Formats: sequence, structure tokens, C-alpha cells
Amino acid sequence: MKSPQGGDESARRAGLNPLLYIAVGAAFLLLAVSFRTEPAAQTLSLADGLEGFPREIALHRIVAPEAPELVFIQANSLRASTPPLSVTPQVLGAIIGEVDIDIRPEVTRYIVEEGDTMASIAREFGITAQTVADANGLSLAGAVKAGQELIILPVSGALHLVRPNDTLSEIASWYKEDAENILEYNNLASAEALFAGDILIIPNGKTPKVLPQGRLTPIANSYFIYPIPAPHRMTQGLHAFNAVDLSNGMCGESVYAAAGGVIQKTGYTALGGNFVRIQHPNGVVTYYGHLSAILTVPGSKVYQGQTIGYTGHTGYTIPAGPSGCHVHFEVRGAANPFAKR
Repeated sequence: MKSPQGGDESARRAGLNPLLYIAVGAAFLLLAVSFRTEPAAQTLSLADGLEGFPREIALHRIVAPEAPELVFIQANSLRASTPPLSVTPQVLGAIIGEVDIDIRPEVTRYIVEEGDTMASIAREFGITAQTVADANGLSLAGAVKAGQELIILPVSGALHLVRPNDTLSEIASWYKEDAENILEYNNLASAEALFAGDILIIPNGKTPKVLPQGRLTPIANSYFIYPIPAPHRMTQGLHAFNAVDLSNGMCGESVYAAAGGVIQKTGYTALGGNFVRIQHPNGVVTYYGHLSAILTVPGSKVYQGQTIGYTGHTGYTIPAGPSGCHVHFEVRGAANPFAKR
């Protein structure tokens, strides 16, 4: 017969056993989670435009993004640097801050085919022939040639390049269109959101025969340097909008600021891909399109020759894919000096 004291001790131990089992089980569970190295595969859906990868990628592990590499700029400041050919607009937003996504209705490029006429192209896109002619600086009675590249607006109307000192009320009066309609169609909150170098679509606008002169800036050919390294090969001559295409036949080349200035905008469009716009002290704006990566942010001061990004094939390029890597370089508000060389 057990003593009363021994009986009490056995009962006490029996009462602890369930708690002990729970504690041991919890410890094993924690150890199992800590040493888990092969979780089930997950499928990450990537945004369109990530170069070099399929749309769906099976991943064994999804980890937090690493901080970008920091590089010195002008020996006194740091800038986040990202490798070329690995950046989407969404990833850029996480690295350099919110990216200005241009969601206005896009213009498109059309390559003229045999048998096309101005009228047949207009019918195909549901706009007027006058719109096609005006947007491309052509005569309505003129002929188009096979292989010719045309800019096609998403609606009948006109295009306007905003120049320094242009106001919304002036633009509306020149094109005989309501100012509020222009703001709404171009997704602008107010007239204060208008920048020199912006290209506006004027729905139902009538292109004026003459715009006020004196707002385009005359510049010397030496004002700008080439935005890519030598030998500065031009792959397409002057085309919309006052642009040339430059490439040395490779992706990931450095893209330089053609002159000093302030970063006016960065962003992404379906046509131009990742882009940078620089406003220069003389009021001229330069545009760098199809970049694979952007190394600057709006408001930053840049110096002539400073690397602002890398060549790529984001947006719409001809040909598509890596073989179409180049920089689309526009000069807005002055002549493009490289179109003459």
C-alpha cells in the first residue's frame, strides 16, 4: 500500500505530463520551421516587360528584395544603382521611389504597307485623314510610301508640343478646343501640371496654320554631346518626335545626359518604355526612351555626361527584343543636332 505522501506525488506528476507533452511538441514544431529549406514551389506572376524572363516563373523561395548597390555621384553624393536589363517600372518604383506612369491614351507607330493611302490608314484606325497628315507633318494630298513610319493618334485631333511659356488657355485657343477637355483627355489635374516638353493630344483640335514663333530655342551644335559612347551609331534618322535612335549594337550601354540640367520626369509608357526627361537651363527638354534601367529621380541635378540609365528595348521597338536595344533621343524645343550628322 502506498503512503498518502507517495500517492500525492504520483498524482502531481500525472498532472504535469500533459503540459510537458505540449511544451515538447511546440519545441519540435519550432525546430521544424527553422530548418525548413525546401518549401513548396510558388508561382510568381511578373508584370509584362521584365526582360529576359518568361511571364510565369516557378520560385522555391520568395525573399525580401535586397537593397540596391549604392554608387558615388560627383564624389559627394550616393545614388542607388541597378543592373541593366533587369528592371520593370514596378521594380524601379521600389528602388527609386514612385515612378510617374503616363496613362494617357498612347499614340502608336504604323509602318506603311504596299497599297496604303492616307485615307485607308485613317479608316483602319478610325480617325480622319487630316489627323494622320497633321500628326506627321504631311500634306493631305500627298502620298505615303511603303516602309514609311507614321505616328497614329488614338482620336481625331491634333498634337501639340508644349514650349516654354505656353499656357493652357493659349493652347486651347490655338487649336479651337475647350481647355478642360484637353486637361481631362491628357489626365492632367490642372494647368499647373503642364510642363515644357509635354506632348498633348488635342481631341477634335484643328491644327493651326501658324503657331506663335520665338519660343523655340536656337542652340549651337556643340551644346549637346552624344548620349551614348563612341562610335555613336545612328540606327534611325529624324522621326517623331524630333528624335533619332542611337545604338552601338548592344544592350546595357550607358546613356549620358546630353547636357546639364534638372531631371523633369521619369516614367514608363507603352510606346517609349522606361524614359528620362531633362530640362536644360535654356528651356530645351531632352527625352531618353527605351531604357532598361533608370539611375536618377525627378528633381535631381545632372551634369553633362553623367550616366542616367542604360540602353534597352522597353516599350515598343523595331525590331522587338534585345536586337532592338537603343536609346530614342528627342530634343523638344530646339533642333536635334544629331539629325544633321
